[in-house]
Amino acid sequence: MNDFLTVFLSVTSSLLVGIILALVPWTGLWDANYLLQPYPALRLLVLSPFARGTVTGLGIVNIVMALHEAYLHLATRAPRR
Repeated sequence: MNDFLTVFLSVTSSLLVGIILALVPWTGLWDANYLLQPYPALRLLVLSPFARGTVTGLGIVNIVMALHEAYLHLATRAPRR
């Protein structure tokens, strides 16, 4: 039970972080970042499609890692015939 809970929480957190990283750069939340207002050069870099694509790529990697971890856990728990 403890092992299952650990894997479940790990997969769930990785999946949620991945979804957030994959979607947020393309929403208005990314554009309305008030922390970047004092730094216009950094703001231009963060708002560039390259930076958004990089963050989205990291999110997709997180999602794939979560699915792979879930698959490995389920494959080892499945009874062999």
